[in-house]
Amino acid sequence: MNSAAVSPSVALPWADDVQVLADVSQIAREQLAPAAYRIDHEGYYPIDIMAKLGQAGAFAGHLDQYGSRYGLAIESMHEISRHCGSTGFMTWCHDVCGLYMEQSGNPALLARLPDHAAGKTFGGTALSNPMKAFTGIEKMALKAKKVPGGYRVNGTLPWVSHIAPGQYCGVIAAVDREDGSRSHEIMFLLDLDERVTLRKCPEFSGMEGTSTWAVPLVDYFVHEDQMIADPVRPFIQRVRTAFILLQVGMASGVIQGSIDSAREVESSLGHVNQYLHDRPDELQAEFDDIKAQAAKLAETPFDGSKDFLLDVLDLRARGSEMALKASQSALLHQGARGYLMTSAPQRRIREAHFVAIVTPALKHLRWEMAKQMRAEVPA
Repeated sequence: MNSAAVSPSVALPWADDVQVLADVSQIAREQLAPAAYRIDHEGYYPIDIMAKLGQAGAFAGHLDQYGSRYGLAIESMHEISRHCGSTGFMTWCHDVCGLYMEQSGNPALLARLPDHAAGKTFGGTALSNPMKAFTGIEKMALKAKKVPGGYRVNGTLPWVSHIAPGQYCGVIAAVDREDGSRSHEIMFLLDLDERVTLRKCPEFSGMEGTSTWAVPLVDYFVHEDQMIADPVRPFIQRVRTAFILLQVGMASGVIQGSIDSAREVESSLGHVNQYLHDRPDELQAEFDDIKAQAAKLAETPFDGSKDFLLDVLDLRARGSEMALKASQSALLHQGARGYLMTSAPQRRIREAHFVAIVTPALKHLRWEMAKQMRAEVPA
């Protein structure tokens, strides 16, 4: 990714890409990696470590006020995901929440953005259901009704990550007319204050420390200060490639971590591992091509062309597919030691499967690419 320093006008201490990546990498190696099993298996929500990552600049690079350095944001997420996929995922949640706040143009949300970027406050994204609803895969879970001074919202979001009491997340709700027909949709920052009771989700096979909850809302009042977009569809059109592109950092970290694990045992098992497919050097060459493509796309994250969207969707799908392949290869290279519940290859198998199912899932990406391609072919 791009590692060039930006102009001195960018707010210190995050002006130097190289320094940010060095600091993020050190925190990920020394503090996050030792906690990865607890995060994945025992449900430890590492908000203390994320605060340190925020202080190092891990959550600021992509924001306009810090230079719109999407390459830096993806690389930071890569370094985090390389050592803990759960925290890499939460980094993405946090990054896109910051994206919503900044792109809203709402002065009240812009005033909250510096603390968000620095990891002093935390927020996630609740767009899994709406993104699928917009494509007809699901129905919109939240309904909003216009009232004086804002909206009232009802409904339940089933899976929302990187949230806790006192935090917040970006949310979309449908606004229906009196006859039940759809008028439009709104997007707002849902503050998880005393009006909201979070509900536990079923136990997952891994990534238990992502602080994922169901969020039921009963007549939740949305003030104008919380509004991100009204209507929301033009906003989604503008930010969707940046939203998807940032996820590549999550996939790339899991891939590189898997390659690292395969290399770890070369001195002791290389004589027999040489007969396996998907050897570390082969995977690294394939992965370097993905990284190069990501760096190129990160230069223009808001390109609104159909070709750019297809390139981003394809890259995100390739990242999912390679994460699955690389994590399986790492476990096969490590053998029995990789099958231990506490091993990094065992954990990355679960992380890679999550990369492939988190919205937009691999099947969703392929569905969207097919739709975009059909639109170019005359009937």
